[in-house]
Amino acid sequence: MSRYDATQSNESKRSAKIFKDLNLDFQQNSATKDITKITDVEAVKRSVRNLINLNHYEKPFHPEIGSNLRAMLFELITPQMNHVISKQIELLIKNYEPRARLVQVLTKPKFDENGYACQISFYVQNYPDPVIVESFLERLR
Repeated sequence: MSRYDATQSNESKRSAKIFKDLNLDFQQNSATKDITKITDVEAVKRSVRNLINLNHYEKPFHPEIGSNLRAMLFELITPQMNHVISKQIELLIKNYEPRARLVQVLTKPKFDENGYACQISFYVQNYPDPVIVESFLERLR
């Protein structure tokens, strides 16, 4: 789903900035034989998704970037924990993703699947429409 979720892009010539990033699927560009790049909305969506999955001390030379979401997923599923997880995601995006202007974070507990459905809405600089990233947070054993 992550490949199809990040399909919007801003190829406008009027944009002041175009955000570029490497495609972490490491797909090869057939013309240049180099790794393909992702741009604008797709790059910011990938960055937000990576931030959610990142724990403290996992990023080399930047131990402060990340959250403690994985540890929170082992707690009981309660309304209080649902609120704490959504606030942690909000704080994470506001602090470490300057290209995204956060609108809303919705988390919904899924009792049968032992996880949380997460929907993050934000605006990307130089892109007029809101962008939505959906993810399912579950603990790994």
